[in-house]
Amino acid sequence: MTPATSQPFNVFCVVQRGRLEQEAVLFALSFRAANPEFPGRLLMAEPVQNDKWPQSPRISDPVRDLLTGAGAEIVPFENRHFGQSYPHGNKIEALAALPPGPFVFFDTDTIFTGPLSGVGFDFARPSASMRRSATWPEPPLYGPGYTQIWKRLYDDFGLDFESSLDRTKRDEYWERYLYFNAGWFFGADAPAFGERFLNYAHRIRWNTPPELACQALDPWLDQIALPLVIHSFGGGRPGPDLAGLDGNVSCHYRWLALLYARESAAAVEMLERIAAPAEVRAILAGREAHRLLICEGQGRALRARFARDGLPPTEALLRDALRDSGLWLR
Repeated sequence: MTPATSQPFNVFCVVQRGRLEQEAVLFALSFRAANPEFPGRLLMAEPVQNDKWPQSPRISDPVRDLLTGAGAEIVPFENRHFGQSYPHGNKIEALAALPPGPFVFFDTDTIFTGPLSGVGFDFARPSASMRRSATWPEPPLYGPGYTQIWKRLYDDFGLDFESSLDRTKRDEYWERYLYFNAGWFFGADAPAFGERFLNYAHRIRWNTPPELACQALDPWLDQIALPLVIHSFGGGRPGPDLAGLDGNVSCHYRWLALLYARESAAAVEMLERIAAPAEVRAILAGREAHRLLICEGQGRALRARFARDGLPPTEALLRDALRDSGLWLR
């Protein structure tokens, strides 16, 4: 097993007005609590207002003060291609504004429960989260199928399709094909990774090959381009050295209600510990999910219910149960 990396690197997420700024508070505070001696920089990329963002995405001053007080650096960047029409593109375009060198990206809806120093990053072999499901593509009944769709993309960018396949999975089964959740990913150089990510995503969106004619690109565009980018840099599926991500080091919870319902006790305990100070609660209380689930304790009651009755067997059924309870909150 490869030892944990000793190479300095930066961590970044995207922050902007609304839900993301409150998630960023939890992100920054949990990161510092779990990584008190982190040698790199904690960067929070903030889009600037321009024609791609007709409404200002600038974060509020109280949140800005709290984030910088926690040691985060706010890095402005400009959307030139995506913006409000495709907010997921932030993670693509923000890379151009980051300093050169190794980086790890996390979605803002992430809680840290352990030190990144214990994760064996190999920046020469980029990778991304495998906590995903069969969200894309959705092959039509009469084709094209998975192989034809993915192979066309690899061919368009001059990549070797065959070496990307997981041959332990049968042909035309979605897990045979390289596909990630974009909740975390890493690479050797942020601007170079971002340039290629933008190039691939831009070409897929505005020069869509006919094999993708029946496929939805929104919101999946970042996750369509990401495996191609990672493969192009010599990366692939994460190995056991990265198990702490989506494990005992980081938790990409996505919806606050899901965190309380199914994530680890360590994630819930970290969340409530960092949310306890009055200045943090004052910020969190401005959003219904945080106010009800954290500040008013309904998250704990929800968790106790699922601990008693058991989790539904699928996420779809879990979501239905949360909706029935009136607490399907983000």
